[in-house]
Amino acid sequence: MEWRGTGILLSVQRHGESSAIIDVFTEEKGRHAGVVRGGTSRKIAPILQPGAQLDVAWRARLEEHIGSFAVEPVRSRAALVMGNRLALAGLNAVTGLLGFCLPEREAYGPLYRRTEALLDLLGQDDVWPLAYLQWELALLEEMGFGLDLKTCAATGATDGLAYVSPKTGRAVSKAGAGIWANRLLPLPPVLRREGDAPDAEIALGLETTGYFLKHHLAPDLGSKPLPEARDRFVDAFSRTL
Repeated sequence: MEWRGTGILLSVQRHGESSAIIDVFTEEKGRHAGVVRGGTSRKIAPILQPGAQLDVAWRARLEEHIGSFAVEPVRSRAALVMGNRLALAGLNAVTGLLGFCLPEREAYGPLYRRTEALLDLLGQDDVWPLAYLQWELALLEEMGFGLDLKTCAATGATDGLAYVSPKTGRAVSKAGAGIWANRLLPLPPVLRREGDAPDAEIALGLETTGYFLKHHLAPDLGSKPLPEARDRFVDAFSRTL
């Protein structure tokens, strides 16, 4: 059994004396693990940095085996995050969430392409937080927890939408919220791809997407909490406001 493709390195774990187990996200094979022989060597270890774009060739005797990877570098993103706290936190949030959310060996082509484009924006701090927020919305959608922000869940109106229901993920207008407004999540215009997307709105949007990641997606996947890397990125971003 073998295949070859391009993937984003999500994580690296030492295996034995000189090998490493890597987890990569590929367009056609999804999240896939394998052993890299000599993965801790001076030649290969610098290549195996989370976020790196790799050409990978996987081989195993049987499909259900973990198998082994031969890897070649395609694009390193280390220079994009070096000395940039926000970019490094963002990279760790993306790779951490993908490793946490994605089932093994299931293809998510659109999400893969969106993730590759997002990581290529690392270091561009003026546009990256907005791109990241849109990526989280796409991640929720792919995982079956997409938000429905087109009309008010209570009245059907398309105007005056200001909140999101924490139970259903549907938009709620100011008129429809009534006395329950303080129990609802914020719906800044940026979540509907409207307006100029100021950083303060992006922060509110991350508050809302974070709620659904933590209270809907994570419980659906088991008892483990979301990776702390996501909170570290939000904290790093909030410090720039």
